[in-house]
Amino acid sequence: MGPATVRAGEPMADKHDPEFEQAPTPAGDSRMPPVGGAYAKYVLALLVLVYAMNFIDRQILAILAEDIKRDLKLSDADLGFLYGTAFAVFYALFGIPLGRLADNWVRTRLLSLGLFVWSAMTALSGLSTNFLQLSLARVGVGIGEASASPSAFSMLSDWFPREKRATALAIYSAGLYLGGGVSLLIGAVVVRAWNAAYPMGGPLGLVGWQAAFLAVGFPGMLLSFWVSTLKEPIRGRAEGLPEPPKVENVGAKLWQDVSSVIPPLTLLHLAPFGARVLATNLAVAAAFAALATLLIGITGDVPQWVAICLGGYAVTSWAQSLKERDPPTYALIWGTPTFLLALLGFGSISFVGYSIGFWAAPYAIRTFVVPMAAAGGPLPWYASKEIVALVLGGWGAAGGFLGVVIGGIVSDWVKKRNPAGRILVGALATLVPAPFIWAMFTTDDLGLFLLYNIPLAFGSMYVGIAAATTQDLVLPRMRGAATATYFIGTTLLGLGLGPYFTGAVSKATDSLATGVLSLLLMAPVTLTCLYLVYRKLPLAEASRVERARAAGEVI
Repeated sequence: MGPATVRAGEPMADKHDPEFEQAPTPAGDSRMPPVGGAYAKYVLALLVLVYAMNFIDRQILAILAEDIKRDLKLSDADLGFLYGTAFAVFYALFGIPLGRLADNWVRTRLLSLGLFVWSAMTALSGLSTNFLQLSLARVGVGIGEASASPSAFSMLSDWFPREKRATALAIYSAGLYLGGGVSLLIGAVVVRAWNAAYPMGGPLGLVGWQAAFLAVGFPGMLLSFWVSTLKEPIRGRAEGLPEPPKVENVGAKLWQDVSSVIPPLTLLHLAPFGARVLATNLAVAAAFAALATLLIGITGDVPQWVAICLGGYAVTSWAQSLKERDPPTYALIWGTPTFLLALLGFGSISFVGYSIGFWAAPYAIRTFVVPMAAAGGPLPWYASKEIVALVLGGWGAAGGFLGVVIGGIVSDWVKKRNPAGRILVGALATLVPAPFIWAMFTTDDLGLFLLYNIPLAFGSMYVGIAAATTQDLVLPRMRGAATATYFIGTTLLGLGLGPYFTGAVSKATDSLATGVLSLLLMAPVTLTCLYLVYRKLPLAEASRVERARAAGEVI
């Protein structure tokens, strides 16, 4: 069967895929450091620091949640919205145009600008005095952070050869756990120190949780200038592919991508593609509006479902636009069932992971620390907010780092022996933690609660695997778009719904434990999706060049 007859959703092995041949590396710029060399490792180390700062700014809300809830008079559902949805929807939406920009522009420049923006918005979170202000600041953090992983994934894929890509991306992704863990300790320490020094409020009337936001925002702004000094890698060099032509009119392309995803610009953007495309888009908009109305009627949570359904409509609009403007990229992402199953499977893991990562500290403080302190008498050495933050955060950082790095290394080793072997390793992120999550949130002993948290490190093993899987399913010029699409799953599904779902169940049942345990209902969905990915992945990877050519790619 010739290339012109291959459909995007039907894989066909391609014997001419450059990643299955030892193609010579283009000469490129002789001044560029070698692929996989010392400079590549330096870039990786700095990007780990950036990703750690990314998650410090994102995760610090967890340890501040109880103070914010008290001062701003919020519910658990409100906290889930602030941590998840307000951040996640705009992170996902702007990740699309910024991911495409990472494919077309200087990635080091994009990353440094994004880092400055999200750090500044984190600092502004510390000046918030009500729910609306803090929500808007979290939206700004989400928009800024949307530049990070598309740029970093694409850069690292050009700095490291294919056989080491999962390891490199896993090490980068470990910054997630380092930052998330450190943020708990930083937040607890800053709040205690500030409130001790200024019990009635400090300068500008700021209280401890506001000072904590300021304390983590300013260092990121300084780090952005360091990031701007990195060399821009040559696209495709790590795989022996010729460097793509330089993209002209980057600003016009960025506007195209922004208008393709931000309502109501989406209607103006899609209108030139014809009445059929526009009518389909309007029908999708009506469907999401009806869904939002239904869910608001059930839950009463207007911001949550307006944001989620707006995000769903915007993503659908972007997929429509991509199909018309860049058929090869559409074919390898939205037109590839294996990619979509991976999106849902790994996104459902993040649904559980993000929620537990946020709610574990508030649950421990609310369930154990506060009642034990109120009861009086001698307390165990670990029965304080700071120690709980140190244990949960410290192990979250160390265990998460170990899990994601070991997962990347083991998955690379397994893939050499089994083309789909990475997915088997990724499934451990669901299978191992599940029984310990149940034990953790049903025990009445704080010591056991902290002990059961240890095996949850397995929950991070999928991170580098998911990143490498999505990168391997597309061509080098499509990596930013693939990363942005992957993060739609982990943000809209995982971060946008997971923490809110737990908070909403907690609000409805008056039991945060019930809210967390209800997350385990996602396990069958995860395992079914990963099983299907395991079956389809080898052929989908082998056929990517053939399918791209069939969609019009010139290779």
